[in-house]
Amino acid sequence: MQSALDRRQAILELLSDRRQTTLDSLAMEFGVSKMTIRRDIEILSCSAPIYTLQGNGGGIRVADGYYIGRRYLRSDQEALLQELLGDLPPDKQKTMQSILTSFAKPQIKETRNR
Repeated sequence: MQSALDRRQAILELLSDRRQTTLDSLAMEFGVSKMTIRRDIEILSCSAPIYTLQGNGGGIRVADGYYIGRRYLRSDQEALLQELLGDLPPDKQKTMQSILTSFAKPQIKETRNR
């Protein structure tokens, strides 16, 4: 099961690629309710230029000119590549490690209040 954060990132990437889609399509693709997608879009629209249009030809859209500049591996993708890394010859391991380094999500360090 995908976390809400991962789903919202995937929705943002999908909109960046497709430019527009429908609520029904997103709900079906992500296997969640339309209400969940509505909440996701509401949250995403606070930090990204996403908007909705009602009526015929409407749907969920991203503003012209907006594209995600960088994509990261999902945790399952990163885990698979890490698993495969050990079976590669040394020269290929170096290449795979560079892919992992380039596209892994940055680790957020927790700070504790003292």
